[in-house]
Amino acid sequence: MSRGKNDIVEDDGTSDRRARALKLRALAALASVHDPEIPVLTIADLGVLRDVRIEGEKVEAVITPTYSGCPAMNMIAVEADLALEKAGFSERKITTVLSPAWTTDWMSDEGRAKLLRHGIAPPPRSSSRAGLFGKEALLCPRCGSAEVERISEFGSTACKALWRCKACREPFDHFKCI
Repeated sequence: MSRGKNDIVEDDGTSDRRARALKLRALAALASVHDPEIPVLTIADLGVLRDVRIEGEKVEAVITPTYSGCPAMNMIAVEADLALEKAGFSERKITTVLSPAWTTDWMSDEGRAKLLRHGIAPPPRSSSRAGLFGKEALLCPRCGSAEVERISEFGSTACKALWRCKACREPFDHFKCI
């Protein structure tokens, strides 16, 4: 059987390079999507953006809520879809996955630094039983004092608790360890 020149398709890596370029463009667009409840953070900072998949010209963004029933997820999905549309993707899909469950360990170091700069005590770097039960050592994000007390288990959002510094007397939110 003879083959014509159009019957042989050589893999020169062009499709892989194109897929990588599309993925980088999609990631850049999605990294601009901010959490509506904590607008100093992007969904990439939070670790809510789990994956970007490219299949041909179609892009799929995979997101995981910070907790089941998080009211911000619908807005995040809409904003993610709009960001991809603005980046030139005509075929888009936003997929929400619940497993594995999100954890504060997925937050980026930059996200933790952003929280601190905005007066919100970030969760500890690694989740532990102490963090889960509110026994972790916190520092005041304003003055750095360890003399702090929890005022309320719930802050301005379900992800945060309200604390007060005994040294500077300022209240502050603490992003809870999940």
